[in-house]
Amino acid sequence: MTELLTETTPAPATAKAAERRRLESDESLKLTAPELKDSPELKDSPERKKSPERKDSPELKDSPERKDSPELKDSPERNNSLKQDSQCAAASDMPSSQTTLVQTTCPYCGVGCGVDVSCQGEALNRTPVKVTGTPEHPANYGRLCIKGTHLLETNSLHGRLLQPHVGGRATTWDQATGKIADKINQVISQHGPDAVAFYVSGQLLTEDYYIANKLIKGFLGSANIDTNSRLCMSSAVAAYKRAFGEDLVPCCYEDIECTDLLILTGSNAAWAHPVLFQRMSRARLKNPAMKVVVIDPRATETADLATLHLPLKPGTDAYLFNGLLHYLFTNDLLDERFISEHTNGFNEALASARDWNPDSVAKVCNLSLAQVNQFYRLFGKSQSAITFFSMGINQSNSGVDKANAIINCHLASGKIGAPGSGPFSITGQPNAMGGREVGGLANMLAAHMDIENPAHREAVQTYWQSPTLCTKPGLKAVDMFSQMAAGKIKFVWIMATNPVVSMPDRRQVEKALQQCEMVVVSDMVSSNDTLAYADIALPATGWSEKNGTVTNSERRISRQRGIMPPPGEARHDWQALCNVAAKLGYGDRFDYNHVSEIFAEHAGLSAYKNNGQRLFNLAGLSSLNRAQYDRLAPIQWPLGQGDAAGSPRLFGNRQFATADGKARFVAITARLPTQQTCDRYPYILNSGRSRDQWHTMTRTGKASALLNHAAMATLAMHPQDMLDSGVSEGELVTLQSAGNTGNPVILPVAAQSGQRRGECFAPIHWSATWGSHITLGALYSSATDPISGQPETKHGAVSLVKTRYPVHGQIVFSDPIVFDKVTKQVEYWAKQPGQYVQSARVACHKNMHELAQSVMPLVPPTATYISRFTESSCSMLWLQDNQLVGVVWLSAQTAQSYAPIPLEWLDAIYDDCTVTNTGRINNLLNGIADAEFLQGPLVCSCFKVRQQRIVTAIEQGCNSVTALGSTLQCGTNCGSCKGELARLVNRHSRHSEASTTPTVNPILAGESA
Repeated sequence: MTELLTETTPAPATAKAAERRRLESDESLKLTAPELKDSPELKDSPERKKSPERKDSPELKDSPERKDSPELKDSPERNNSLKQDSQCAAASDMPSSQTTLVQTTCPYCGVGCGVDVSCQGEALNRTPVKVTGTPEHPANYGRLCIKGTHLLETNSLHGRLLQPHVGGRATTWDQATGKIADKINQVISQHGPDAVAFYVSGQLLTEDYYIANKLIKGFLGSANIDTNSRLCMSSAVAAYKRAFGEDLVPCCYEDIECTDLLILTGSNAAWAHPVLFQRMSRARLKNPAMKVVVIDPRATETADLATLHLPLKPGTDAYLFNGLLHYLFTNDLLDERFISEHTNGFNEALASARDWNPDSVAKVCNLSLAQVNQFYRLFGKSQSAITFFSMGINQSNSGVDKANAIINCHLASGKIGAPGSGPFSITGQPNAMGGREVGGLANMLAAHMDIENPAHREAVQTYWQSPTLCTKPGLKAVDMFSQMAAGKIKFVWIMATNPVVSMPDRRQVEKALQQCEMVVVSDMVSSNDTLAYADIALPATGWSEKNGTVTNSERRISRQRGIMPPPGEARHDWQALCNVAAKLGYGDRFDYNHVSEIFAEHAGLSAYKNNGQRLFNLAGLSSLNRAQYDRLAPIQWPLGQGDAAGSPRLFGNRQFATADGKARFVAITARLPTQQTCDRYPYILNSGRSRDQWHTMTRTGKASALLNHAAMATLAMHPQDMLDSGVSEGELVTLQSAGNTGNPVILPVAAQSGQRRGECFAPIHWSATWGSHITLGALYSSATDPISGQPETKHGAVSLVKTRYPVHGQIVFSDPIVFDKVTKQVEYWAKQPGQYVQSARVACHKNMHELAQSVMPLVPPTATYISRFTESSCSMLWLQDNQLVGVVWLSAQTAQSYAPIPLEWLDAIYDDCTVTNTGRINNLLNGIADAEFLQGPLVCSCFKVRQQRIVTAIEQGCNSVTALGSTLQCGTNCGSCKGELARLVNRHSRHSEASTTPTVNPILAGESA
């Protein structure tokens, strides 16, 4: 790369502040188009914290305006916000003239479900009106989970980022990308390419990922591009590479129907991958001889399907599988011919496992000897076995070793490369696999090539015709933010992810973004925890507008097709990257007229100088024209030249991607988690997914229906631990850890008998956007796996004590601005948005009457005010034009008495527009909801079936999940609630009176294949 002229480097402590002041005051950023005005979207985000010790520094010179920079040729036609809002209107408001079907892919987990979207209107004025599963898609065969079912409810323009912003002010794309290009040039000239970093996401499409990787590695010369997939499955990637020579998932979903033994470890598939879990349930129904083993410290809904549940001590999985390897050897259950002819390293792996017999395994894993022996016998005697592993294995300080311990057992028994057998990593994101294909991790090149391999570097640089190429691996996610905090990284571009929430050690991430001279964030939303630190915010397209491909957990490439044109000034991520590349002088290498050209280039690179050395090969797709690309049906790689069928599973020929074609055993030394409990921090903290939410809720949080099952984050504890700690259901507890230097985390407690004693569980989704003290990532340290760099976010050590506030209650307002102002009057709040109103649980140390008085001036004075005060409680109600404006309920009693008013009831009142009769007003003041909303917690979100209706049906004879579905419809759509239904059947059916252990699994009872 041509060396650039340098300026004097600003001091690290002052450069960020200087850059911020320059951006905020830059006259060149004032909008010239009369229709574009300053937007308040980013101004209302939390103030960026600045270090008080920072001093003035020389301002960076403004580069000349780049008027001749070519805009992208195929920039999508822009429609204004009002137009797309009307496109998201209800189907009943639309003319029934023209209906079209667009087939696309779900944007949530790694199952990769096909989605059929029925639309009305012409292509550039199309309105999606209905979402169903694609019946012929091999990943889901028409099924969708509750999140996929409610996709259209998340598609409004409310909260969307619709214009580029620099320094909090709306600007043009040309100006924003010019600033980005100038800063990249300045940083590289002064500090070198490794002072630049990209942090991207498994929610990008493969084509977006490819361009980001190409730009930074091949044209900027840095490998500092990492992804939130580092937090998801990088341990599995490293384990596959160690064992097979390449990142290769050998299995496919069809293996579920073929296997004798299904093992799930570190996976609550019933909630995290519900469509795949329903396939597992159906497979067991069709094959009663099939056994299911669930290895999980918690008794989750997934465990309800199990023949055997192993509630092992957290972090001891490698001991369990090392013991299995030793058991296979001592009981003559090895496939000695396969080991001899197709593997290396068996003796070394066996030697590392010799100390782990069933008795020693039982002790370290805190299991009974009978449980361990039963598992080992099941694996040893079965003709086929498939092991699904996910975050509980990967998110560990030894996740790679744990995954290799699993793979070792499959190699030793020969249970690989055949139907129904193999180690199967299930990813958590829609395109984590696609990111792996294009080299989206810091330690990879594109097309499964290696940075350390000179021949691979030469091939990639030649194919790209790039001026440079990174020569060493870049910084992995945790290290990237650590170096940023130390002032080594001066520019970061974050795309489609929210690392302030998802990364461990939140305070370190916040410090890093404060320190970094320029933070660019590309996102759909106008506000989240990470955007609060953005110097430049770029509006990205979302699920309904994106056009490209994704690859699911079984290596199946599917098309994601745009349903609507991008709203406002939103652009695809690849377009934003290409625009910046052009302004850096690389326009001729990033000049694409259509996304299909990027895919063809990506596919071509996979075949370039491959010669059968890499199994990742898309040669059969490298010559697709635009029309063929648009029609591309789901297909699995490898796809050699002329191959139209794809490859469902790998290694059937017993050939692996190593130099000698043999798989490698890896000697494993099991070890316990880094974050261990002690007297000061006596509880183990586990975290994971909630059933109806995904990631940091920037999408699912917009659908009120998805908040009905779990309205807010809670801390699950064993009932006896709650008793010992003096806390009751719903009371607030304060969590603290050794590494958290900021505010503590405060959550309400929920009793769960499926928790092990001394352990607790919290969902990952809620964040500071959703509450005053919801910063779960701050409780985890930056401990990582030394090979993969994946953080240990399944095992923290925390203290917890009851949180004591003298006043607590609930607030509800229809105006979000008023709602936000009221939350600022309390110390603790946790919100739940409804369809029409927003609600929050609140608590504070103010006097109840003092708090009530502080709320009064925040409500419009034109509203009618009604109140009721007693010595220990008060309620205040505001109405305007017969509509609910707001309600506040406060109590000076203990938090144990807190019972939330159902938000659905309040939404219904607002929608009804008739808050006039005395009875309704009294009910509001007294917090007494209508009877139909007092049927217990919502179990089935699809059909809004509450617990009490289900219990009544069970008591009247519905003693299976199928019977409940026939009577109430619950469980008949997405199936996500089937586990909960099964538990209710177990607890309340008549046969439970005679035995607490039913002879027939209620998930399966009464169902037909």
